[in-house]
Amino acid sequence: MSRDEQSRSSKRLAHNHGELMKRVLIVIKGLGRGGAEQLLVSAAPYLDRSRFEYHFAYVLPHKDALVAKLTGLGFPVHCVGGGRKASWITRLSRLARDFDLVHVHSPVAATALRLMTRKPALVCTEHNVWGRYHRATYWANRLTFNLNDHVFAVSDEVHRSMRSLPWVQLPSVETLYHGPDRAELARWIGVDGVREELGISESAPLIGTVANFKTHKGYPHLMTAAAAVCKELPGARFVLVGQGPLEPEIKAIARELEIEDSVIFTGYREDVPRLMAAFDVFAMASLHEGLSIALLEAMSLGKPPVVTRVGGLPEVVGTDEGFVVEPADPETLANRIVTLLRDPELRERLGAGAKRRAENFDISRTVARTEAIYDEILS
Repeated sequence: MSRDEQSRSSKRLAHNHGELMKRVLIVIKGLGRGGAEQLLVSAAPYLDRSRFEYHFAYVLPHKDALVAKLTGLGFPVHCVGGGRKASWITRLSRLARDFDLVHVHSPVAATALRLMTRKPALVCTEHNVWGRYHRATYWANRLTFNLNDHVFAVSDEVHRSMRSLPWVQLPSVETLYHGPDRAELARWIGVDGVREELGISESAPLIGTVANFKTHKGYPHLMTAAAAVCKELPGARFVLVGQGPLEPEIKAIARELEIEDSVIFTGYREDVPRLMAAFDVFAMASLHEGLSIALLEAMSLGKPPVVTRVGGLPEVVGTDEGFVVEPADPETLANRIVTLLRDPELRERLGAGAKRRAENFDISRTVARTEAIYDEILS
């Protein structure tokens, strides 16, 4: 069925319910396996399709790993990339004109849509602190930012990073925390066998992280910390869940530090919560973050975290839930991990605190607030 046919079919269905359904297009740079991309998939089952006709669009054709999950849920997905480098802008603009509201999760795509002559209502979610953007992206985003109808920031730190120009007011901006899909997490509770599958003894201290192998995830610092932990606790094992361009480099670092037998690289996994349930400690060495959903998933499973003081991480982890250390400080990161591993009572107490704290974060609540804003704008 063509896009026009899908549109006519949806409108007929809406008329049968007595009103014209509003059309919403959700746009992101790519649909590969990343945090922001996974958020869209986690949110999809909670979208109210009785009131909104949802479509998704992405720019990078090679980042399409999650397309099948969205289409499997019945959502039309459009790839606007391919061909000449900037031709996606024209295709995205033409597509957007058919919608009442566009919700963008990419500053570059958002800039292009803000400059449309005849644009739909525009909502933007900012996933990163502005200081991390490429200089051209930063200024393009900043100069056009007031053309948004509403903006969500994924953490207070992202919110604070936004800077309006003296002669331009910021649009309506609010911090909206995202969270894990609790129904998906519940599906994996009680499903065991991880240690046996990965060749890890039941008595081995197990530290895990979930993050793609990219520069900002701070993996070299995590490996340095892992070497220090293994020196103190030779039986300790580190499980790294993710994929990405730096994976060969991180494996080489593990070999250089002579901890390759203590570090397990799992690659991409569909059963991440199952693996997390086997962790004793969740560790994250990021150099910058918006807000890590992997962290919230681990906390939901009662795993005490040791994370860096970047982005929204310290907004989530307090002294009753885990430890926060400075970025690029592997020595302190290692010390805090060892402290938790050597003190089962502390580990249990902070794990229970982490679980309670994580109850405040739920993707279904995020979707409900987002759709309430859609209603306000479209009314």
